[in-house]
Amino acid sequence: MDPLGAPSQFVDVDTLPSWGDSCEDELNTSDTAAETLQENTVRSPFLYDKDISGKVILWKGDVALLNCTAIVNTSNESLTDKNPVSESIFMLAGPDLKEDLQKLKGCRTGEAKLTKGFNLAARFIIHTVGPKYKSRYRTAAESSLYSCYRNVLQLAKEQSMSSVGFCVINSAKRGYPLEDATHIALRTVRRFLEIHGETIEKVVFAVSELEEATYQKLLPLYFPRSLKEECRSLPYLPADIGNAEGEPVVPERQIRISEKPGAPEDNQEEEAEGLGVDLSFIGSHAFARMEGDIDKQRRLILQGQLSEAALQKQHQRNYNRWLCQARSEDLSDIASLKALYQTGVDNCGRTVMVVVGRNIPVTLIDMDKALLYFIHVMDHIAVKEYVLVYFHTLTSEYNHLDSDFLKKLYDVVDVKYKRNLKAVYFVHPTFRSKENGPYYTSYPPSPDL
Repeated sequence: MDPLGAPSQFVDVDTLPSWGDSCEDELNTSDTAAETLQENTVRSPFLYDKDISGKVILWKGDVALLNCTAIVNTSNESLTDKNPVSESIFMLAGPDLKEDLQKLKGCRTGEAKLTKGFNLAARFIIHTVGPKYKSRYRTAAESSLYSCYRNVLQLAKEQSMSSVGFCVINSAKRGYPLEDATHIALRTVRRFLEIHGETIEKVVFAVSELEEATYQKLLPLYFPRSLKEECRSLPYLPADIGNAEGEPVVPERQIRISEKPGAPEDNQEEEAEGLGVDLSFIGSHAFARMEGDIDKQRRLILQGQLSEAALQKQHQRNYNRWLCQARSEDLSDIASLKALYQTGVDNCGRTVMVVVGRNIPVTLIDMDKALLYFIHVMDHIAVKEYVLVYFHTLTSEYNHLDSDFLKKLYDVVDVKYKRNLKAVYFVHPTFRSKENGPYYTSYPPSPDL
């Protein structure tokens, strides 16, 4: 109640039900299925955790009305954006907020800056700037949006804030696809709570009516409320689930420079020889290589005189063109099929990639885009040993990949795909499987691989 006795318009986060409390029926039955799930089911990379799910709140309403330690304002780099979230915050906070913002001298995309809450129920406002989205610069947009959520949470941790109210940072006027942005938001918050969960008690996602359905759909993927929900959500996780902190993985940025390159660490005698050490491998990375005369190479190819090494270089260049196209093109329609995804590692520590045959409508999709999506997903997976599991269950003639496509796939992909593929498991139903479960056939890679 305010001093005049009228009901307050502000909402105390402690009165809001948590996400974990909204699935009591499944939680009650999950314990009986726990042993079965642990023995027979591949676990999600986002495990069911009652404590973490209990910290998360999904609330349909205006973030400016939340009574919590801090709320988040999404704005532009000059912190003067006129979007519904900012306008509501400015109206309720009062004129002192504008004066405080002028002292900040703007905010860069992905950064987070702090002001007082003034007339708001929240003590603080954390201002951040979401990226403008263009499909050709999707990787940069993903990294920037991740930085927004991560920096907000880091600032909350540094200031010992117990509760944070998030608006949807990717404002509609900046063009970021809502579902893609929600994946980044949820997995970033999930990973942060896994590592620093003891510092934050409540995280509220304040959404509009249009945004609520997307959050309702995706929250079970990252904050499963029971073991059953974790199991059901696993096939719907996207191929890229980020690293251990939720940050998008960009293989090109994983370049490391070792100390004293060329000098063996455990052989001091060779190190002492100095120039006697073989330094031929230095500069072998694509970043350091010099391109030869491309026109001359093409002429030699036509004449059949190009060496094996030059052919490999030509193949690598062709693969890089496919990879660049895969990263710049909008492949969301192919990704929505959920036909290819990462599901964890096997008992040898190798990444397991799943291909679901019945989710590939061969006659209805552009197979060149399917090839681009395969390259986009697999490029950073294939740098290490991996295995493929193909589920043939419930497929029909409309799901069978023809030999021309498979040959094209084999011809296009980089040599690392073939070198690091250690096994292919073909899972299909049989008469026996109706009673005893699926029957597995393992095909080791051919000698050519």
